[in-house]
Amino acid sequence: MFEFSERLRKLPPYLFVELDRLKAEARAKGMDVIDLGVGDPDLPTPPHIVKAGKRALEKPENHHYPSSVGMMAFREAVVEWFRNRFGVELDPATEVVTLIGSKEAIAHFPLAFVNPGDVVLVPTPAYPVYHIGTLFAGGETYYLPLTAENDFKPDLSAIPGEVLSRARILWINYPNNPTTAVVTREWFAEVVAFAREHRLIVAHDAAYSELYYDGYVPPSILEVPGAKEVAIEFHSLSKTYCMTGWRIGFAVGGAELVKGLVTVKNNVDSGCFQAVQEAGIAALTGPQDCVAEHRRIFDERRRVMLEGLQKLGFEVYPPKATFYLWVRVPEGYTSAEFCARLIKEAGIVVTPGNGFGEPGEGFFRIALTVGKDRLEEALGRLAALNL
Repeated sequence: MFEFSERLRKLPPYLFVELDRLKAEARAKGMDVIDLGVGDPDLPTPPHIVKAGKRALEKPENHHYPSSVGMMAFREAVVEWFRNRFGVELDPATEVVTLIGSKEAIAHFPLAFVNPGDVVLVPTPAYPVYHIGTLFAGGETYYLPLTAENDFKPDLSAIPGEVLSRARILWINYPNNPTTAVVTREWFAEVVAFAREHRLIVAHDAAYSELYYDGYVPPSILEVPGAKEVAIEFHSLSKTYCMTGWRIGFAVGGAELVKGLVTVKNNVDSGCFQAVQEAGIAALTGPQDCVAEHRRIFDERRRVMLEGLQKLGFEVYPPKATFYLWVRVPEGYTSAEFCARLIKEAGIVVTPGNGFGEPGEGFFRIALTVGKDRLEEALGRLAALNL
């Protein structure tokens, strides 16, 4: 009776909705499903954060509309955390905004700066929301392939001049989902210089900045001198503190860029629930040993899967960050064919690489979001397939 809007009709199938359908089919057949598909940590939110959230729920002042920009106390906690972690100073009044999780801000940010017909430079394979936000803003996506040959970094020199002349935003994401690639501060400096030259906004999704291993520590793009002039960075408490369901994050960067996002949020949402912000304050300012413990657990799982997959003959890119593995599919399969076989014959859910974009064809992503015993069970089932 009613037709969806053109923008909805243009949407690709959302990757994780399809995974949910396939999982449901497998479970309906009575299969014991090992879900390594969606990046949702299985570890509980640390108790001191939960307690802070409970106390905040009982405060009547938190039961009203919050500010779209977020509580000053939360933004000041972000400033302290950012200073301690990256050595970067921020103004809590103009350079920080509280988010209802980073996903909403990533989707909304193009609305502030993209007009119909403008180009947004989007890496691929990548988190689908970079493209979706562009589409909703009426922009045109120009994809930047991330390939193994280029260490899963975009080749900025290959962007045609005609595209650059219409481009407004460059999306980047390091540590990278899904490829697990990492970069140096020096590479960020090159990106900042490129953005200045071509009058681009750099939007950096840093959701995995605190999940790192083997001596590597991810930098912030804002560590680059002058980066605030062109860059905004999106952070999430979801992965760092295992708070995916709480829906809280923050964006930081140049005052003009933050103001654009705040203006959108003023008109489309009513801010993050203050009780959740108080839990976020406890996370950012409280003991950080829980974050180190999360890294230890994910590192242990990473080592188990790396060793097991390599013994089975898989080509795996050893990650220095994130809780993912980016793995080549065995010869003779497409990404979708291989992942479908794993679900149907072994009850293992992984994500086909092409679901993140065409250059992801030939890969699949494993999320290390189940316990070590279940990962070992998955390795056993893989071995039994005799691939």
